[in-house]
Amino acid sequence: MKKLLQVFLGVLTAIGGFVDIGELVTGAAVGARFGMALAWATVLGLFVIMLFAEMAGRVAAVSGRAVFDLVRERLGPRLGLANLVASFLITLATVAAEIGGVALTLELATSINYLLWVPVVAALVWIVVWKVNFDVMENVFGLLGLALIVTAVAVWRIGPDWGGVLHDMAHPAKPASESLPTYWYYAIAMFGAGVMPYEVFFFSSGAIEERWTPKDLAIERTNVFLGFPLGSLVTLSIMLAAALVLAPRQISVDALYQTALPATLTLGKWALILSLLGFFACTFGAALETTLSCGYTVAQYFGWSWGKSVQPKDDARFHVTIMLSIVAATALVLTTFDPVKITEFVVVLSAAALPLTYLPVLIVANDPEYMGDKTNSRLSNALGFAFLVVLTLASLATLPLMIVTKAGG
Repeated sequence: MKKLLQVFLGVLTAIGGFVDIGELVTGAAVGARFGMALAWATVLGLFVIMLFAEMAGRVAAVSGRAVFDLVRERLGPRLGLANLVASFLITLATVAAEIGGVALTLELATSINYLLWVPVVAALVWIVVWKVNFDVMENVFGLLGLALIVTAVAVWRIGPDWGGVLHDMAHPAKPASESLPTYWYYAIAMFGAGVMPYEVFFFSSGAIEERWTPKDLAIERTNVFLGFPLGSLVTLSIMLAAALVLAPRQISVDALYQTALPATLTLGKWALILSLLGFFACTFGAALETTLSCGYTVAQYFGWSWGKSVQPKDDARFHVTIMLSIVAATALVLTTFDPVKITEFVVVLSAAALPLTYLPVLIVANDPEYMGDKTNSRLSNALGFAFLVVLTLASLATLPLMIVTKAGG
């Protein structure tokens, strides 16, 4: 029964963790603008994150060490530092986007300007990271994130032509009103939203926090291969709802509240309440994950003691890094730079850092010194190298497309 509960809660946690501010905003924006023509980017991102998250979790369970803990040791300080800088900066910007997303959600619920909520949210993030048990933190926000299933219910109530939806997904075509560079810019944005660098590092570090061993590999794989697909279905529901409700009305998404419009217009006020609850749970949960990831990556690179299970007096540098990350992210949001714009830039720029993030995971997962007989299979390696090619192409195209399209404008 305990193992079953771990699987059940782990799957729910993966759902809540997969859908963050990036999927909420980018999914709705893409659906309203491109219909389901970019659903393939979400599906591709799903396969990439499942493959590398499974590797990262397996590395942690078998070696007893988080992936980033092994990066500097295995790849050397210079490549490890490049990985750290790229991943940390993207993750720090994501913390700002998530804190801003929580504040925007509270503004929608209370009509109080989101900037007044930002310090409150930052303080709450710090308190939860400092005081709340890791399992409780993950499971509570993962469960509450399931409120976003209301969007899938709204899609079911609308009753689209499912044959047409599947055709659009299987035969993607650029809308005549959009340029090819813009199409590919948003494809990378949708892809990047699903494979943010912090996800694999958090998953690996979380495995250490939860004390996974090789005996827990079945639980780890169930979390990955059930949780992430269910999370992607929520993202696709958000995209489809926007395509069905917002696109015909020519409503473009440039604010978080517009993501809730399809469910609200279809199901009524109760759907708005559930949507706001889901927004809060997913963005606050992701704020916790990204904040911890900032501390994890820095502490693991420098070999410091780290973890929520460690007494703060014994890993003070880890907690100081977390505190400074929250302060820096809060300062960025308080500049009044639109959190939605921060999100858009983060999900695209994260694509530029993906090869640095995922290559070390693939290397460590193939090292028998750490993995024994649990190294990657031939299929995992074939898929891993193929996806690295895709990640590299996306990385090289990101900045040129951002310049040419003026960030998708």
